[in-house]
Order: sequence, then C-alpha cells, then structure tokens
Amino acid sequence: MRTVHTSVVVPCFNESEVIDAFHAALIAALEPTATTFEICYVDDGSSDRTRIRLRDLAATDPRVRYTSFSRNFGKESAMLAGLRMSQGEVVVLMDADLQHPPELLPRMLELHRHGYDQVIAQRDRTGEGAVRKALSQTYYRLVRRFMDVEVLDGAGDFRLLSRRAVNAVLSLPESNRFSKGLFSWIGFDTVSFTYQNVERAAGQSKWGGRRLLNYGIDGLLSFNSRPLRMAIHTGLWLFLSALGYALWIIANVLLDGVETPGYATIITAIVALSGIQLATLGVIGEYVGRIYHEAKRRPHYVIRETDTSHAAAADALTAEVMESVSSK
Repeated sequence: MRTVHTSVVVPCFNESEVIDAFHAALIAALEPTATTFEICYVDDGSSDRTRIRLRDLAATDPRVRYTSFSRNFGKESAMLAGLRMSQGEVVVLMDADLQHPPELLPRMLELHRHGYDQVIAQRDRTGEGAVRKALSQTYYRLVRRFMDVEVLDGAGDFRLLSRRAVNAVLSLPESNRFSKGLFSWIGFDTVSFTYQNVERAAGQSKWGGRRLLNYGIDGLLSFNSRPLRMAIHTGLWLFLSALGYALWIIANVLLDGVETPGYATIITAIVALSGIQLATLGVIGEYVGRIYHEAKRRPHYVIRETDTSHAAAADALTAEVMESVSSK
C-alpha cells in the first residue's frame, strides 16, 4: 500500500462538464504544499461521460484513483466509498463542481498541523435567494434545538478529517447515513473558518427543493427521537384540553342550561384529531421504516468498476460482512 499524506475524496454525479477544470485546479492547489497526495474520485452512477473522464484521469495520473457505482446510490454512499478508498493520514472531502474552492486546501492542512482532527470550511450565504436563505436558517435553528449533535449553519461536506476521525466514521455501521451529524457525533478537536459562497462552474445543481427537504428530514430523524416524544406530549395536551372542554360544557349545562355545541364543533374536533393522528403515524412509520432498512443489511453501494487496490478492499469488506451475517 502506498504511503500518502493527503487523500482528497471527490464524489461525482454528472460532472463531466467541470471535472477537468476541477482536477487542474486541485492539482495546482496541492502541488505547492509539498505533501504526497492522492485523489479518490467516486462516480455515483453518472449518466453522462463522468466515468469515462475519471478512467482517463486515472490512466494518465498515478495519483488518481476512481470507483464507479452500478447506479446512483446517493452522495452519502459516495462519500463512504471514498473514505474507504482513502489511504492518507488526512482526508479532505469536497465536491467536484468548484463550489468548494481547492485553493482553501493549504489553509485546511495548516490548521490540521496545529492539532485539529476536523477542519470545517463553512460557507457564507452570499448570492443565495431570500427564500432559500430564510428556509436554511430556520432549518438549522430547528436542528440546534432538536438534534442530539451540533450542526453548524453553512457547514457542509467540505472538511478535513484526520485518520483517526476517518476510522471513527468508518466504524459506524448504519445504512441511513447523515454525514453532517456523524462528523459531529464522533467529536475530536474541531475548528472551522468561513469562506465566500461560490457559484457552480458548470452544469446544474443536483439538490432541488424536494431533495433538500428529504435530506433535512433525514437529518432531524437520524439523531434524535424527539418527534416521537412530541407525539406523546401532543396526545397528552389534547387529552387534557378535551377533558377541560368537556367539564366546561357540563358546568354550563348544569348551571345555565346551555345547549351542548353541535355539528360544527364535532366536525372541527374530528378533523383536527385525525390530522394529528395521521401525522403521528407518519413519524412512527419513518422510524419503523429505518429499522426495516437497517435490518436488511444491504451494502451501501454496488461497484461497477474500480482500480485494483480498491477492488481488493471492497472484496475484503464484502467477505467481512458475509462472515458477520453467517455467524448470526
């Protein structure tokens, strides 16, 4: 196995328009640092020529390694595959669309040399639309209030991890992965700095409104059980409210002879309670679905092609999983 100081893990999905420019910028940023490095590209089942471009880069540059999935398994799986590929003492996670500026890497490496296990490049929200900015800030306020781990506003996947931090992340076996939460959960000495938000160099964002919403829900459910507790609190509050309302009606009838409320009150109560019950069932269903998904123990991804070293690592991992399953 080669000894390298820095591994750069780059998940890619339909990035053929920008991958050459990104690679050139990355090399230009790393070479002046005088550290040995490797670049681990992970093609997340792209439908364009991304896989072909990565194969060409690996053939012409010995510092490049790549893995291609059989289909799109998602960025979380791509980052996991990249971390498993990496051999460096430190690992940097970044996107290929140049929204994570490669010129920040020397600063991240310098901060690591000061003893930090995690260095987070935290973007500001320059250039974002007002609606998206407001929704993001609201989401992170909810995260800080309800999640069991701390996630910084603007702290994405652009970060440096020490080898022991990487090993800690790889030791976490769950299938429903929310890496922002996992990075926070493992702890270690962490520092962050802010950089100005950068637009994509080419192509279109893969994160639309619906996908961001689902990702946000995953984050809220992955690191706390408070939604279930909120359902209990809501049920108790409704029960006490209904009991108080019933006592009030009885008192009015006994004291003043007031007629009990009729059709409108009943329909309103039924609709309100039905909505709360359905929402509660949805929350419970999300947790049950996650348990079901974990119980199946499927691999996080399926590899279509890769370099030799990662193929050996993947075979070893598969053998380990099969041995674990057969022993149960």
